[in-house]
Amino acid sequence: MKKNKKVHVVAHSHWDHEWYFTMEDSNILLVRNMDYLLNLLETKESFSSYSFDGQMSVIERYLDIRPENKARVEKLIQNRKLFVGPWYTQTDSLLVKTEAVIRNLLYGYKMGEAFGHSMRIGYSPDIFGQHAYLPAIYKSFNMTHSIFQRGVYNEQVKNDVNFRWLSPDKASIPTNNIFFGYGPGKFLSSEKEYVETRLVPILDRIAAMNEHTDVILLPAGGDQVLARENFPEIIEELNTMDLGYTFVLSDYESFMDEAWQTDFPNEISGELIACQKSRIHNTCRSERYDIKRLNYLVENKIVNILEPLAIIAQKSGLEYPQPWLDLIWKKLFDSHAHNGIGASNSDDANHDIVVRLTSALRMTDDLINLLKKQIAHAVSKKRNDANIALLFNTNPRKTEKVVKLVVFTNEKSFQLTANDEKLNFSIINQEELDGGRKVIVTATGEKEVEIPSYYRTELLLSKQTLPALGYLTVEIKPAIEKSDLLHIVSDQTIENEHVAIHFQNSKISLLNKKTNIEIPDFIRFENVADAGDSFDFSPLPNDETIYIENSELLSVEKNQLFSKMSVRHTATIPSNIEERIAKNRTKNFEIITEMELIYGEEFARIRHIIDNQVSDHRIRALVKTPITNPTYSYADQGYSLLKRSVTSSYLNNWREEGFVEAPVPIFPLENIVAVSEQEKTLALLVGGIKEYEILPETSEVALTLFRSNGLLGKDDLMWRPGRASGINNKVVYTPDGQMLEKMIFEYAIYVQEEAINAQQLFEKSNQFEGHEETYHLQSLNTFEERIERFEIDFPVSKLPEQTSVFEIDNPTIFMSTCKNAWDKNGVIIRLFNPTNQAETLHFKTTLGASSWLVSLAEEKLEEIKNNSLSIPQKGFVTVLLEDK
Repeated sequence: MKKNKKVHVVAHSHWDHEWYFTMEDSNILLVRNMDYLLNLLETKESFSSYSFDGQMSVIERYLDIRPENKARVEKLIQNRKLFVGPWYTQTDSLLVKTEAVIRNLLYGYKMGEAFGHSMRIGYSPDIFGQHAYLPAIYKSFNMTHSIFQRGVYNEQVKNDVNFRWLSPDKASIPTNNIFFGYGPGKFLSSEKEYVETRLVPILDRIAAMNEHTDVILLPAGGDQVLARENFPEIIEELNTMDLGYTFVLSDYESFMDEAWQTDFPNEISGELIACQKSRIHNTCRSERYDIKRLNYLVENKIVNILEPLAIIAQKSGLEYPQPWLDLIWKKLFDSHAHNGIGASNSDDANHDIVVRLTSALRMTDDLINLLKKQIAHAVSKKRNDANIALLFNTNPRKTEKVVKLVVFTNEKSFQLTANDEKLNFSIINQEELDGGRKVIVTATGEKEVEIPSYYRTELLLSKQTLPALGYLTVEIKPAIEKSDLLHIVSDQTIENEHVAIHFQNSKISLLNKKTNIEIPDFIRFENVADAGDSFDFSPLPNDETIYIENSELLSVEKNQLFSKMSVRHTATIPSNIEERIAKNRTKNFEIITEMELIYGEEFARIRHIIDNQVSDHRIRALVKTPITNPTYSYADQGYSLLKRSVTSSYLNNWREEGFVEAPVPIFPLENIVAVSEQEKTLALLVGGIKEYEILPETSEVALTLFRSNGLLGKDDLMWRPGRASGINNKVVYTPDGQMLEKMIFEYAIYVQEEAINAQQLFEKSNQFEGHEETYHLQSLNTFEERIERFEIDFPVSKLPEQTSVFEIDNPTIFMSTCKNAWDKNGVIIRLFNPTNQAETLHFKTTLGASSWLVSLAEEKLEEIKNNSLSIPQKGFVTVLLEDK
């Protein structure tokens, strides 16, 4: 007789907010489901507990409709009958900014604690791969264990599904892999046929993968399921059978506490994106590029601009807009669920995500406009000068760089000064605008008055030293002098002191002028069919790859600080998948590429513009590297670079090894991808592009710009055999997924004569993203910013013309967030060290009376002495600058 093992049966629901259905569908179902669940847990003592997907948003949504049930929900949570948290929503961890993952947990954890308990499990039952830093993030939120489904290889857990999971900074957390997913006990029954043919075989498999414990886990739930009222009785009946297993209705915390009374020898490190047992949907990261790009814009504006700007404003006496930030973040979290940001949804659901993200972007821009205007008004009152512009820097270090500024003037010519010194600048674009008319009410009626025309000038200020986390003031004065205008020239080369780009014979070369590393013909494009669905790209059998290589020069424009080259690539390609199968090509396809060099920058800015009118295809930019046969790539994730092999050892026999998807070496990235050898590195710094592959045979980085397809799910893809993912008994058409629209793709190319240098790559990415914001206080134009034309109050009367509120002294350290503390008792600064050695820093600040190291949950750990602290290699710290 086999050894008796204890089975923890965890009753639960996995709750998707939107997918092939909309959020309205989900919410109406949620209220009915929760009504039923509360009654069940309150009236049936034997139903000991229920887990509701580890997310607090379901509780918030339920109480929006049933506010009278708040006390009932709180009591069940406090008594550990209902388990919620630690997430706000079940976020995808590889498609969003790492800071967004942390904020999602912060909101979920704090809300759960306010209700009485946030589950102490880092619970991710269905997300498409695990972020490398989740162990460290979970630990810093007081979580004791982690449970997830997707991302491990069979070999890694063949003897123990329990293991210690390590992040790049060496933090670790005890973890359980739910190898058979979150639903093996969904239809739990004591019927003889079910027990013999389904239950016992799967328990035997799970038991075999638990060599070091007699305690095993059986998740018993599924998508949008109703609690099974008869589970206690079924478990009683199962315990009367001679099965070699003892069953208990349990919860995830109780299971992990008991299982981990044994310390398991297995360790697994880093990101987990294996697709052997569970699908990862690696190429959903290029699905619906419009959603990825929009999310990137919102995340960066909130974290890099709005929140630190709001801290500067708050220090100046203005109100910190926390309620609005809560609303914006929750719009993001609602869009970050694994199906949501992956865009593997119906067109209706994806439409709602676009609307939600667009709303968040508008609100973010509104708040930035409001704060800038209130600060600038107070500075102008202090100076008695109404015609000023403010240059904001949200980096924690002084920044010396060329700054873009838009000004409005009555005259075509003007000059700029700071601290009574004249500033040099170059004009990128200048246009004369009609002043329009205004209506004046007189005693004889309304009178229309012509307003004189004025000038809008977009310019680049020569290198300015911007104060750390602060601003400086520039004065705009009339002047009669010659401006440095942008001119169209007949050259075929653009250059600054670091980089040169040359066009010749339909090819484009890139040169690092400092090192003489030259890359001839450095950019081309690849076009192939996409015979897949919204979850996964799929090649078309016998498809012909089309390389779009030849280009024509459209224009070259130059001035002292800026140069731009525009080229056009064209090809005739199939207009749809039927033409591809028939080997026909009827559609003219065009890619406009704009390459920009700014004085002082060591990288080239690249912008592709595509008006796509072709269906069922994929476009990748192929960027040639100076590295011969690269074997590894380096991409950022969280607080360091991950090193990845450019080939997969499993690819040749993946079907025989039981992989559910082909393990193609296509990877996600946050902001950086690089290849390197001993003394050469090429890096791409991206803005919203989320997928890459290294092509070692041609020494190219393949950056997926977009793919287009028209089906939610599809059976039997070349790289994903078997059923369609998700809903598989109905064909759901998604014509919006064909991406028949104009799209803009932005990234930068950085070439350096040294081996991989994490500090340098994070610094260049920081520069490319932009941590500067500008504002011209003026009355000529009221439409440049979103709410400029409306009257607002000015709570602060006078402010200095320059300020800095926080500064660090170590260039290898970066700031990932600057915001108000959750408890409103100070300012939170998060800093990280991407290098391979510990780093020490000193900071100076006007924020707070004392400083503390705190957890990600913003709970105090230890006081910081002398404003000095150390950050471990590839690690991060969170600092609280506490008010008195």
